Amino acid sequence: MGRMVEVVKLLEYNRDVRHRYFDALAKVPWEELVKNREASFHSIRNIFIHTLNATDFWLDFLLKEKLYVHRRFDTYESMEYIENYMTQVEARLELYTSRLDLQGLNAEYSVKNDAGETFTVTAEDVLIHIFEEEVHHRGELIGLLWQMGVEPPLMGWKDL
Repeated sequence: MGRMVEVVKLLEYNRDVRHRYFDALAKVPWEELVKNREASFHSIRNIFIHTLNATDFWLDFLLKEKLYVHRRFDTYESMEYIENYMTQVEARLELYTSRLDLQGLNAEYSVKNDAGETFTVTAEDVLIHIFEEEVHHRGELIGLLWQMGVEPPLMGWKDL
């Protein structure tokens, strides 16, 4: 079970850093958060929401559910709305991982990539992807915040 604990710890780390970023973004004027910065999903708001969407989408995949609803980014009209969605996604992920055992972690799924190729992944693969997706976009947020003259929150592992 050592491997599962490591994946869950990565996801817990992401949650903690996500909250630091949310708190930092809540201090930035809304107009700056929604400004098109020609980034992957244009604005800081959209990038932050995209990482939540990705987690929500992959939870649907792992749980074979249909709870994820794709909404346009501009429907998120306030930090409160974003926080509510963040809380919902985090609760769903925590519930999933709290019930996850080694057998579930190694469960295999068939998935198609963007090129239409089908391949097999494990639940662990998907969870690592969720972690990596957020880290990737967090790097993007760091660059955008620096461009605005805003120092990003600390994000060291266990505050290192």
